Amino acid sequence: MRTVQVRTERWPLHTPFVIARGSRSEAQVVVVTLTQQGETGSGEATPYARYGESAQSVMAQIAAVEPALREGIGRDVLQQLLPAGAARNAVDSALWELECRLQQQDRWQLLARQAPAEVEMAQTLSIGAPESMAASALAWWEKGVRLLKVKLDAHLITERLVAIRTAVPEATLIVDANESWHSEGLAARCQLLADLGVAMLEQPLPAADDAALANFIHPLPICADESCHTRADLPRLQGRYDMINIKLDKTGGLTEALALAEEATGRGLAVMLGCMICTSRAIRAALPLVSGARFVDFDGPTWLAGDVEPALRFSPGRIALSHAAEQ
Repeated sequence: MRTVQVRTERWPLHTPFVIARGSRSEAQVVVVTLTQQGETGSGEATPYARYGESAQSVMAQIAAVEPALREGIGRDVLQQLLPAGAARNAVDSALWELECRLQQQDRWQLLARQAPAEVEMAQTLSIGAPESMAASALAWWEKGVRLLKVKLDAHLITERLVAIRTAVPEATLIVDANESWHSEGLAARCQLLADLGVAMLEQPLPAADDAALANFIHPLPICADESCHTRADLPRLQGRYDMINIKLDKTGGLTEALALAEEATGRGLAVMLGCMICTSRAIRAALPLVSGARFVDFDGPTWLAGDVEPALRFSPGRIALSHAAEQ
């Protein structure tokens, strides 16, 4: 028998995080802790209103499967009991960590994968005035960041990007519009991004408008984020996107994320890894996906005023890995 604990945590941000959908000043996460044979595994998820989630709805979903969890179900059965989303991610992540503890191995060993010494990641520039975003880009560049993720909405696109590119002419830039653009004018905006040397455009259109990307000729790769949750989405995305953004809170945990990454690669889609605003606990769960990813966007914990202990070791644009920190 297992014991199951579920709680919420609030983590203040040191700086407001602004994207096309709005601004936030704290992260609210749901944490599941499972204990079995004296060992404990914890998993974290960030409910996301864009997908109809709240802390209350996620906790209710988890409560519905608590009896099965206490009886000892594994990750395979969980996939059938809960749909993809934050609730399944919190439980799936806790089951992975519990398995690691019980078998005295880390996730890399369970998957027969080699952990890298460090992971290069993007640093996000949240939406602001052009000069403010440019100053932030330059500050990060001077600290050693070479990959910057630029959040944009439908306003001041040229002004913001030109200012940032002028400030950091050698940086690799990726742009995330968070569904805020429309098909009208998209071709011109893609050409602007290509002319400025942007490496990739993420989710320019609302997910419901994906059909507009069919047979759309574009000069830079386009990545699906809100449009891609699980393997079931891939047939619909084929021919519309060049890349997918995998997040555990969308897939419902590492179990589905691993399968999604494998099938996407087989279909010729590149893989980007992303996260919500979260603690190191959530990033640790996703780390085994980094091999084979073209871009890694795991800077969620760097927006927090504090982090869980033990925290991953973040430096500008990088995560240093060790066995103790990863497990």
